[in-house]
Parts: sequence; structure tokens; C-alpha cells
Amino acid sequence: MELVAENSALQVSVFSSEVVLEIEGQLRQLLADVFTLYLKTKNFHWHMKGRHFRDFHLLLDEQADQLFDITDEIAERARKIGGTTLRSIGDIARHQRLRDSDCATITAEQMLEELWSDNSRLTKFMRVAHEVCSRHNDVATTSLIEGWIDQAERRSWFLTEIVRG
Repeated sequence: MELVAENSALQVSVFSSEVVLEIEGQLRQLLADVFTLYLKTKNFHWHMKGRHFRDFHLLLDEQADQLFDITDEIAERARKIGGTTLRSIGDIARHQRLRDSDCATITAEQMLEELWSDNSRLTKFMRVAHEVCSRHNDVATTSLIEGWIDQAERRSWFLTEIVRG
């Protein structure tokens, strides 16, 4: 059985190709940033030292798990609307806005401050993506993004309370 795309009842997306490209672009950048923050969070989790090692180690593991969990949601949402998503580490590098951390001599406090900053920036990126999706009446993606924003704000809040304390 051959499927015909033109004038078919099987429609991949309710959005125009231009809208799909715009939303897909936002999701691709978010996915690249989430992968970047996931790896940075795991890096700091693996290299944590100091008096509060156990607490910070466990917190960063929890936060990394949360980040990893949303990667699939982001990628699958792009595919559901008829778009594509990231294909490689190189693709992540081309689209990420958050910076990697290769520093071998970073204190626990610096790690937490950097993660706070990145989670705060990620929240801003998510709000921009939310605006784009909302403008195109993509209620499913806006709904997902609202949950991701809440998670990012919670991660930032925990990190703020530790660094300020």
C-alpha cells in the first residue's frame, strides 16, 4: 500500500510549513540547550567536592534526571507537528545557546551559581518559545513549555537558596 502525501487525508500537521519551521526551530534550540544543561549538570554532579558533597551530589543527579526526561518530550513534539529535530552532538553544538563547562578547577559554589544562571537563561528561552507557539495557537506545545518553565524555575529556586544560604 502506497501512501500519497498530496491531497491525502493523512495530514502530518495542522500547521503551515512556515509555522512548523518556526516552532521546530524554537524546539531545536531548546533541545540543544537542555542537552547542554543536562551534561553540565551531570559533569558537576560527577565532580562535586566539599562539605556538602552528598546533598549537592544528590540534588544535581535529581536535576539532571529531570532535564533528561524532557529531552524526549521536546524532540517528539517537534516530530508530532511535522518537523525534525536534532540528529547529533554536532547538531547540538550548532544550536546551543548555553555554554559548556570544561573547567577542571571549579568550586562547588561556582558550579551551583553557573547552574543557576543557566537554568535562569533556559527559562527565558522557554518563554520566548512559548510566545512563538502561543502566537500560532499551538496549545499542546505551549502547555508542555509551561510545565518545563515550572521545572526550570524550581531548579533555579533550589540553587538560589543554596548559594544565598
